[in-house]
Amino acid sequence: MFKRVLVANRGEIALRIIRACRELGVESVAVYSEADVDSMHVHLADESVCIGPASSKESYLKPDRIIAAAEITGADAIHPGYGFLSENARFAEICASSGIKFIGPSSEVISMMGDKATARATAVANGVPITPGTDIMPDAETAFEAAKKIGLPVMIKATAGGGGRGMRPCFKEEEFLSLFQAASNEALAAFGNGECYLEKLVLNPHHIEFQIFGDSHGNFIHLGERDCSMQRRNQKIIEECPSPLLTPELRQRMGEASVNLIRSIGYENAGTIEYLVDEKAENFYFMEMNTRIQVEHPVTEEVMGCELIKEQIRVAAGEQLSDHVLKASPRGHSIECRINAEDPYNNFCPSPGRIDMWYAPGGKGVRVDTHVYSGYSVPPYYDSMIAKLIVTGATREIAIARMKRALSEFMIKGIKTTIPFQMEILDHPDFASGNYDIGWVARFLEERKI
Repeated sequence: MFKRVLVANRGEIALRIIRACRELGVESVAVYSEADVDSMHVHLADESVCIGPASSKESYLKPDRIIAAAEITGADAIHPGYGFLSENARFAEICASSGIKFIGPSSEVISMMGDKATARATAVANGVPITPGTDIMPDAETAFEAAKKIGLPVMIKATAGGGGRGMRPCFKEEEFLSLFQAASNEALAAFGNGECYLEKLVLNPHHIEFQIFGDSHGNFIHLGERDCSMQRRNQKIIEECPSPLLTPELRQRMGEASVNLIRSIGYENAGTIEYLVDEKAENFYFMEMNTRIQVEHPVTEEVMGCELIKEQIRVAAGEQLSDHVLKASPRGHSIECRINAEDPYNNFCPSPGRIDMWYAPGGKGVRVDTHVYSGYSVPPYYDSMIAKLIVTGATREIAIARMKRALSEFMIKGIKTTIPFQMEILDHPDFASGNYDIGWVARFLEERKI
């Protein structure tokens, strides 16, 4: 087992990793920007190192500063969390060359599956269905000709994109060139890579992802699915496990496809394979693979009775997956709401600032993952998520009722949050019946004129 793990991230995921380390008897090192000096992960780690100013490009996205912090503090492993450098193959390679274990798959596998165009080719080679699409396009004009051959609508996707950035749906030919350039520019600014490819846009699809895990002892498994269809502008708002959409037969087919895919590439550590499922729940299509832990991993933990961050650390240290993970079976239903510092009734405008009062809900089946506290100031420089509210119940109906109760108890004063909007969603009969797809939020907002 590792002696000391550096956490190359911030916010709730950094705190989550630090807690996992402590329970494993492993020391932790926090890195932070000048804007995060008061963040809870900085205070709870065994040691903390400032790595630069507020801008993520000058701090959390600087591999040399993170490696230097690891060497100075004697860390023998780095956990990248999600976002930032978590899917950066070059960073994983630098860690290896520096004698520091990267807690995640190898740089070769990250390159193969983290690049979305290459991942599609790998899926095809292993018999996993994909939507019609293209390789990386050299320019917008070439992409436009390809889009006409595929047939509109298409989705323009940055090969290095993520979190909804670098993606643009296109329904009209006259809008294609500007949308392609916008997707490319957004990805270049966010990820340093503006290359894009195209996929046929599946209308009214559901977004279903499978949690996978592999180790160096030949174990390759999936831990069920998550339904992430409740999205706004490709950003997930509410996730649940299991999906209310999937039939047992479709779940089995998708699970087997996921395991076959990771076995073929010798995948080690945690990852997620994302699929689109058509509105009739008959066909599924490989969308992409995230070679890291996901924001929404807690709903899988609650339903499957495991702790994924601990397993990540153990597997990276050369141990095999725990028996209780290898034999995990689903129990109950779990729902997660991402609580963002945004004003949902002002075009979801970011709402940074000081939190004058923070009271988190509790009770049976309620979990809150956060780095926030009363008096904390939400910085304007990063993603607006400030907490994850996770509830679990014996049935989906119980979980929905519990989430409504927990949201009503959550008290946050000083900033605006997405809680009122999520309460509206939970009260809608479409959510109660599971009758929603990726486009549901956009249609709801149009009806509500929000």
